[in-house]
Amino acid sequence: MFITVYAPPPPVIPCVIALVIAAASTDSQCRRIPNILVATGLTGALFVQCWLRGIPAGAAAWLAGAVVGLGLFLPFYLLRGMAAGDVKLLAMIGAWTGPLLVFYVALATSVIGGVWMLAVTARRGQLTRLFVNVFTLIRPAWRGSSIVARGARADSIESVGSVPYGVAIAAGTVFVLLAAAA
Repeated sequence: MFITVYAPPPPVIPCVIALVIAAASTDSQCRRIPNILVATGLTGALFVQCWLRGIPAGAAAWLAGAVVGLGLFLPFYLLRGMAAGDVKLLAMIGAWTGPLLVFYVALATSVIGGVWMLAVTARRGQLTRLFVNVFTLIRPAWRGSSIVARGARADSIESVGSVPYGVAIAAGTVFVLLAAAA
């Protein structure tokens, strides 16, 4: 079964690509995604959605996309596996693209970011530590208990390093938008 994904209307694709490239650039240089960039993107998305669909439908589409985008990466932030700026960036992308496309963006981003992190971790010689960390985080779920209840807290895990995930989010976003437009 295939799901047909329609490209967003014309002003959306170039605006989103410009915003994610700016976010990736600042994240790779400063290891931060500025709140002003996310706020500007959210505001622009609200105006464009309302202009394209009318105020009630546009505001609803904007909110639905932002909430889905926020919800997709929020658990990783809560487990300290992702920074807040990355979560807010995906919410902004969702406000522009809508719930379905932001889901595909999150999926593509996760694959790109996962492969990138595996490569970086392997280069650092810390693959074993990475797999121990992942097992520590998911083991309580297999046993039907929470991470906190079993004592396996995310802050007790030794980090294997990080990457500027805004770059992976930008790559996933550009991939999905160009694929949808093709």
